[in-house]
Amino acid sequence: VQLQASGGGLVQAGSSLRLSCAASGRTFSTYVMAWFRQAPGKEREFVAAINWNGGSTYHADSVKGRFTISRDNAKNTVYLQMNSLRPGDTAVYYCAAGLYYRSSYSEYDYWGQGTQVTVSS
Repeated sequence: VQLQASGGGLVQAGSSLRLSCAASGRTFSTYVMAWFRQAPGKEREFVAAINWNGGSTYHADSVKGRFTISRDNAKNTVYLQMNSLRPGDTAVYYCAAGLYYRSSYSEYDYWGQGTQVTVSS
């Protein structure tokens, strides 16, 4: 599976962005998909995950109520809708694919190249 993330940018606090991650391959619907983020000097942090059919999602406490992960298997794409953005959300956001519904980055086998999100105060 090859992943291509897009949709990042520079926005003001309180704004919204929607990230997309397009996947190649016919097996997309069999994978758990997730978003992680990494700020400068910090470890990669789990943001959200979604199971194969979108019936179950899991969001980190830091983004719960503000971010929503979703997927469209017909389009081989996973999304991250980010609302009420804060300066603390500034990071490179990565999409990932794996077989297990987990929050540890070591559980994911395939990674996109990352897209930068910068939130100004």
